[in-house]
Amino acid sequence: MDFRLTEDQRDLRAGIRDLLAGRYGREALRESVRASESSGAVSSGVVSSGAVVDRRLWRELGEAGFFSLRLPESEGGVGLGLPEAVLVFEEAGRALLPGPLVATHLAAGAVPGAASGSAVVTAFDLGGPLVAYLGEADAVLGAEGLPAGEPVRSVDPLTPLWRSSGVLPSGYREAGALLTAALQLGSALRTVELAVRYAGEREQFGQPIGGFQAVKHLCARMLVRAEVARTAVYAAAVTGDAAEIAAAKLLADEAAVRGARDCLQVHGGMGFTWEADVHLHLKRAWVRAEQWHTAPEAEELLAARLGAEAEEEAVAEAEAAAMG
Repeated sequence: MDFRLTEDQRDLRAGIRDLLAGRYGREALRESVRASESSGAVSSGVVSSGAVVDRRLWRELGEAGFFSLRLPESEGGVGLGLPEAVLVFEEAGRALLPGPLVATHLAAGAVPGAASGSAVVTAFDLGGPLVAYLGEADAVLGAEGLPAGEPVRSVDPLTPLWRSSGVLPSGYREAGALLTAALQLGSALRTVELAVRYAGEREQFGQPIGGFQAVKHLCARMLVRAEVARTAVYAAAVTGDAAEIAAAKLLADEAAVRGARDCLQVHGGMGFTWEADVHLHLKRAWVRAEQWHTAPEAEELLAARLGAEAEEEAVAEAEAAAMG
């Protein structure tokens, strides 16, 4: 099976990267964090309904086909598949774009305004009575009307969480897990870039810290985890297999969380300051690791698949021996 990107896929990825670089670059990210603080979105560690989603950018994403990418052309969509969606979401993860991207994408064609970006749609994807961006959402995937809720503590200043009641409708979890894995992958690849760049710029004892073996090893491990995750995510996007999607989510979560931690270590104390973006990647990675497929859920799914395959193999061997 050929997993190499086509020219059209490379152009798609480049196009969304250019769009996000122009509309949600580093300064826009920093402004989002400042706005969430100044508006009262972060107070005593509790994130409330301060605006995080840029409605104008949301509509621009809709016009660019971000949310309607997999919607059939006959329904006004772009008519592409999961592999292309993964590339687009990877770039959104790299830019730390906030908002219920996955839920709105999945809602295209089911919730009015989701495909065009005129509606913000969230979902109960956190495996419990929590929902992100409820205060800014126009709809909740699979629910009638907006449920009531109260803001709760969130580690990520750009992912406000609310306690509410509801469940995620069946049929969305696998695609949601894969697209969330793609977001994690983009973040992991970005932290590799940040670590390598800082290691080449920061000097100690008269030389860049990237020349020290310990720092080299940190960056190398980050790259290996990110590339392994990339392979798993891309492969799962092609096959659509539930177990492969679970494995991709596990690997992408690990690459994003551990990569951000290692990037923090490369940066030293600077990484924990508001002047750096590294801690934002770590906080977002922590939240995403609890979305769609948590590690225990993915591990259970993989264990069940492996057990079933082992049982089938044992039965086949027994039948072969009996016929032998």
